[in-house]
Amino acid sequence: MKHCLAGLFLFGTFLQALAQCTARTSEFQLKGDYLIGGLFNIHHSNVSVYHDRPEFTDCSSQPFILSSYRRFQLMRFAVEEINNSTNILPNVSLGYQIFDHCSDAQSFPEIFNLISDNGLIQPWHEPHKNLSKVIAVVGTYTSTETRTVAPLFMMNLIPMVSFYGAASSVFSRKKNFPSFLRTVHPNKDVIEVIVKILQHFNWRWVAFLNIDDDYGNDGRTLFINMIKDTEICLAYTKALDSNTDYTPVFKQIQAQRIHIVIVFAPEWTAEALITAAIQLKIKDKVWIAGDAWSLNKKLPTEKGIKSIGTVLGVSQPVVTIPGFSDFIYSSKSQNHCENAEQQLFCNQVCSCSNLSAEDIIAADPSFSFPVYSAVYAIAHALHNTLQCGSGGCNGNITVYPHMVLAQLRKSNFTLLNRSIEFDENGDPKHGSNSIVFWNHSGDAEKVGFYHYDPLLNFYINNSKIQWYTTGEVPTSQCSQECSEGYSKMYDGIHKCCFKCEICPNGTYVNSTEDPYKCINCKETEWSAEGSTSCSLRVVEYIPFTDSGAIVIMVGACTLMGLTLAMSVLFAINYNTPVVRSAGGPMCFLILGCLGLCSLSVFFYFGKPTTSFCILRVLPFILFYTVCLACFVVRSFQIVCIFKIAAKFHKINSWWMKYHVQWLVITVAFLTQALLLLIAYSCVPPKPYNETVWYPDKIILGCDINLKALSGPLVLLLSLCSLCFIFSYMGKDLPKNYNEAKAITFCLLLLILTWIIFSTVYVLYRGKYIPTLKALAVLSSLYSFLLFYFLPKCYIIIFQSYKNTQQYFQSLIQNYTKTISQ
Repeated sequence: MKHCLAGLFLFGTFLQALAQCTARTSEFQLKGDYLIGGLFNIHHSNVSVYHDRPEFTDCSSQPFILSSYRRFQLMRFAVEEINNSTNILPNVSLGYQIFDHCSDAQSFPEIFNLISDNGLIQPWHEPHKNLSKVIAVVGTYTSTETRTVAPLFMMNLIPMVSFYGAASSVFSRKKNFPSFLRTVHPNKDVIEVIVKILQHFNWRWVAFLNIDDDYGNDGRTLFINMIKDTEICLAYTKALDSNTDYTPVFKQIQAQRIHIVIVFAPEWTAEALITAAIQLKIKDKVWIAGDAWSLNKKLPTEKGIKSIGTVLGVSQPVVTIPGFSDFIYSSKSQNHCENAEQQLFCNQVCSCSNLSAEDIIAADPSFSFPVYSAVYAIAHALHNTLQCGSGGCNGNITVYPHMVLAQLRKSNFTLLNRSIEFDENGDPKHGSNSIVFWNHSGDAEKVGFYHYDPLLNFYINNSKIQWYTTGEVPTSQCSQECSEGYSKMYDGIHKCCFKCEICPNGTYVNSTEDPYKCINCKETEWSAEGSTSCSLRVVEYIPFTDSGAIVIMVGACTLMGLTLAMSVLFAINYNTPVVRSAGGPMCFLILGCLGLCSLSVFFYFGKPTTSFCILRVLPFILFYTVCLACFVVRSFQIVCIFKIAAKFHKINSWWMKYHVQWLVITVAFLTQALLLLIAYSCVPPKPYNETVWYPDKIILGCDINLKALSGPLVLLLSLCSLCFIFSYMGKDLPKNYNEAKAITFCLLLLILTWIIFSTVYVLYRGKYIPTLKALAVLSSLYSFLLFYFLPKCYIIIFQSYKNTQQYFQSLIQNYTKTISQ
């Protein structure tokens, strides 16, 4: 009897427990006046299997993701908190219909459940029939999942508020996704923070590993675009999936000496990657984690995690949500038993009864606040749609999803001291990212932040980071920076790989503007080899006050004084034999031209101008041509008298009768004047800055085109040659009758002077070239004055006995007797 009573008692207890389980509703469903859909990947199917016929994925058989289950509980908590609040949606209850959305290609039944009513989907032309009670959807988890299912919600403008992985830039296109919003910042903002970290630590040689889906590939594209105008180079990139062999990936990273590895992937991919790195004994790297796994709780406790290097990451700010822990403890204290009878639809089951409340609370807190704020944003939008006030809501309003969407776009409220507002693309208008470091205790310690609004504000506390290099910030560069004064020359396809070349004289490198180019200095500037800037050149020319210029100008004035004095002396002794033998009236022409030639000397000094450049050459060439023409005629006459007249008497008489000597001089003068006119009309002399010979100086001079002056110079050389020939023919004339010898000697001095000047000009191009040229001109003038006219003045003044007709006649008679023997 006792055994029967005991059996009946146990059977009754079992029936009572069974009744409790049956009465309890599922975690995935809650009835309410309005429903919010939820799509969470509590399990994740990351293996692509080929099917030869359509198959449904049972999510409960896939790997469990604790952090996603925590976010799932946050949605439940937010709805319960709103239902218990009197400030939002008073007297209106919110319900939810949540699904475990674990696959991006084989989890469609739950989507159709959300957009249908009793299995019927509303036709477009019947807007008030078969309406789903779902007013908005929270989720999904990844960009690929979202891109797959979003169009089904976009058709009827059902608001879809994402809280995590749907961060791809494509969802900002409102033309394609008009009812999509998100409470998490898009990839663009996260990549921007990663680039800021790289620039902060001057890391330029990096690898980018991403999951091979919409989320990861979008992140890589954004990263490539953002670093285009920076000094960062993407040395290696690889798209990862469940079948990736990590051995060649790390071999390539090691071969390219990459020390910075960016991992832009969800937590399951990151876990596989980091585990492989530990197993392959990868060391001395800096790992930069995307916001999807930077707060991962499993990896920091893995054995050998410290050996791989330093882990930094970008994360959503960790926000403590009041009451959530109590909700989890309360939920877990209830008796969990979800059976087939409770599971009203597929993928609404979770074998999570073995999880403790502590496990859920301690799970990765990433994106907790985005889930929480997504539910509240929908609640506030519904609150405004129903025109709720303190007394209640307007129950006469029929709520359509597009009405909730319109209010969602206008969202502007504060939640846990954080502003919730969306921009025109449906992205959060405010917010920030934390920069975290995995310390030796296994915690993700906050070491910096990046605020998006109102002003961009970036900060990292370097002292909190414990580098694997024991203190110093690790470096990652393809090539070491060039020293000052060196430009970079590309070495390969990457701008970070370069060789260093020193900038030559006259160039400099500006590393801030263009480190790859040696920039030429201006003509007025100079630089030494390996310079980073240019200096002003010293401008040099010979002023009138220069001591050398003064001496030469005094010499020119002396020459003009001597020519004038000699002209007076010759005029007084005009009818004497010495003056007659020197040329008679031709002497005055020669002396006058020598004086006019000396005028050109004065224009070699002072700052060159166009007129100065012309007058440096014109007087000398023109009047020196007359001088040489006179000496040609005079030397010819001397030879004619002593050697030709005796044999060709008619030539001498014809020469004297028609005054051919003056005709020759006149023709030479006019020809030279015409040639000079043509030359100066084509290419006139002009001021010129000599900048080649001396890099630190500008020598002011005149640019005289020798090609243009070739005609006048040829004429001058021709006259000089004829004069030399005729004077040389008279080298054996009477010893005391030495005009021909004097002319020959003067010409030799003239030739020697210009040979010396030409040699110096080839070897030296300094500021004293005008002085030397003026000296050469003056020497050319003095050679005739001193060695042709001065001896005759000496005879006139000091040896008057030689200045008689009888003396000259005796010389000629003696020479005639000599040549007749």
